[in-house]
Amino acid sequence: MIWSANDQKFLQRKDMMLCKAAAIACLSTAVAGIALAQSAPAENNQPAAEDSSSSMEPPLVGDHWTYEIRDEIAGTLKFTTVHVITQVSPNDIAIRTENLGNPGYGYLLYDHSWNLKDSSTWKYSPGDGTGVKAPLRVGNKWNFQSSDTYSGRGVSVKRSGSSKVVAQEPVTTAAGSFDTFKIETTATVRNANDPTKKSDLVLTTWYAPEVDHWVKRTSKITINGHLDQDTSAELVEYGRR
Repeated sequence: MIWSANDQKFLQRKDMMLCKAAAIACLSTAVAGIALAQSAPAENNQPAAEDSSSSMEPPLVGDHWTYEIRDEIAGTLKFTTVHVITQVSPNDIAIRTENLGNPGYGYLLYDHSWNLKDSSTWKYSPGDGTGVKAPLRVGNKWNFQSSDTYSGRGVSVKRSGSSKVVAQEPVTTAAGSFDTFKIETTATVRNANDPTKKSDLVLTTWYAPEVDHWVKRTSKITINGHLDQDTSAELVEYGRR
């Protein structure tokens, strides 16, 4: 089959949009939080500092978190989202999501380090890399890679990135005041068939061992070096059943 110039431009644009969609899916579904951090070897030789392993009890069905999501470019509240644990198995944690004011639910599947594995439309193997590795100490860092597949269309992208614990600092939100670890995560998402098509992601997470969850997160997406999305999320309520 011979493609016209217009057809080729359309396909290139579609590939970039799917690459961008993978980045957006990662950032949007990461709102569900970071909890139940698992042990992993640190990549530095600094002496032990505060350990994040002494946190809440393991996650239980009915645990829930409510976040306000804001568009930092427009300076507006986008929506308020509620996330509730519906099932906990030895390998996975299932979450039901609801955006207040909009009918219907969404569903997310995580591993026990809260790396996203399945968002219904996107599947991440082995996970999207936005989880937490414990014990958390300032200076600790880790790398991640994944293959992301858009369900039903056979579209795939490659994700690679790294996270680093850069500070400990207090954070106050509508849900209260928390002592947090500040974690910076960067990732690049590339079209598997054309690596020149890519999106870059930057996440900053404030994780509170007290509630074994993040209480604040900012996220940015750039396409070909230009800012496309700048979003923030803050915890406004949380609880156990």
